[in-house]
Amino acid sequence: MKQFGKVAVVMGGSSAEREVSLMSGSGVLAALQSKGVDAHKFDPSEQPLSALQEEGFSRVFNILHGPFGEDGTLQGALEAMGMPYTGCGVLASAICMDKWRTKLLWKGAGLPIPAFELLNDNSDFAAIEQQLGLPIFVKPSTEGSSIGVTKVKNAGELKAAYEEARKYDSIVIAEQFIGGGEFTCAVIDDKAYPTIKIEPATEFYDYQAKYFRDDTVYRCPSGLAPEVEQRARELALQAFRVLGCRGWARVDFLMDEQGGIYLLEVNTNPGMTSHSLVPMAARAEGLGYEDLCVKVLAAAHVG
Repeated sequence: MKQFGKVAVVMGGSSAEREVSLMSGSGVLAALQSKGVDAHKFDPSEQPLSALQEEGFSRVFNILHGPFGEDGTLQGALEAMGMPYTGCGVLASAICMDKWRTKLLWKGAGLPIPAFELLNDNSDFAAIEQQLGLPIFVKPSTEGSSIGVTKVKNAGELKAAYEEARKYDSIVIAEQFIGGGEFTCAVIDDKAYPTIKIEPATEFYDYQAKYFRDDTVYRCPSGLAPEVEQRARELALQAFRVLGCRGWARVDFLMDEQGGIYLLEVNTNPGMTSHSLVPMAARAEGLGYEDLCVKVLAAAHVG
């Protein structure tokens, strides 16, 4: 473990996902320390990034969630320092943080995605409700953890959902509902891990269901037929590669009642809390939480 040198577990930050990042970061920090890594907490909301060099850190485990940590900003700063860091590079981080541009790239590559429309103040909300059909998911393009997301179930409610999402981002997406189940697939070192089926007790997989509720059901193995599981993993890996991802990420997807797969989004700094899904998928492959953290750290690099 001495090869890693002094490691900064960068967590917290100032985004709307600060609380989740601190939970993830605390788990990662404890795991690395338990394996003998010289790891330390580093919160960029409390000290400048220049302190990474001043305090002799040699690499970064980036577990910030949301803007600044997951959108290419921190990645660019670390590259300018020549500091190895975990996860995706500048371009892939920036693209994956933006759900709209992620969808455009996938669509251009011929990968399946739900139908969607961008919303603005002048949108014909009634026409979009008719076009996409109800229910509709409305979400800000650059927030994670389901922050600002609304499930529109009744006609005439789309505008109010747009106004809620607009509080978090200038780009707001209305997305077709796909009702056959929500799944996720972890990709680590260019390998797709077992898919997980998510069954929330709430209306949808919202912030509380993701991080705090104990009644969300996660099925790993997901219960998909072997040929569908294989197709889902291959599609997740393809989605990962099209966006230029590296290191690790989590690809979320939906299925319809006929077994069709629709890509949803990519999390380039996946959660690592007690409720998180990447550790669950890793365990299904015999990789424990501590070893997973070391594996991710070992892949840290610049550029």
